[in-house]
Amino acid sequence: MSLKYLSEHAQDAILALALARKEAEHLRYSQSTLFALSIDLSWVQTLGNHPEVAEKVEAFISRFGRLQDHLGDKLLPRFAALVGENSKSLLDTLAIAEKTELLVSADAFIAARKLRNALVHEYMYDAQIFLESLFAAEQACNMFFSVIERVEAELNRLGVIKNQLFV
Repeated sequence: MSLKYLSEHAQDAILALALARKEAEHLRYSQSTLFALSIDLSWVQTLGNHPEVAEKVEAFISRFGRLQDHLGDKLLPRFAALVGENSKSLLDTLAIAEKTELLVSADAFIAARKLRNALVHEYMYDAQIFLESLFAAEQACNMFFSVIERVEAELNRLGVIKNQLFV
């Protein structure tokens, strides 16, 4: 019999996946409500006059960052540990995720991290950069959702989910 995964890491990986799914659900909601609006440069420039809309933007940015942090700090490292890979840094984790095809591009994940910084810091300073960052973040959400789907599929393929209580 060959070992498919390290069972002592299974529950941690499953819990991280469950939390990622919940975080993704919240981000999807923010994404769908925010980007249902007609967003352009003038919209961004007048955002300060519309606190109810600014709140939607803040929720999206917060949820975007929280899911990205969870993927990079919890889900992907726990998956790596599950399959016997040692990741000591975010770069190690992303390289493992890329190698195992959970992540198409580590560079894209890192670029999304820079987007979050631009969304937080350029919000009040440069409307054009903020607008571009907002649209790029919308696209990066798809990468995050794909990572979650791929991790879940891999946990199913390895038999982790059927062998554990799934939350």
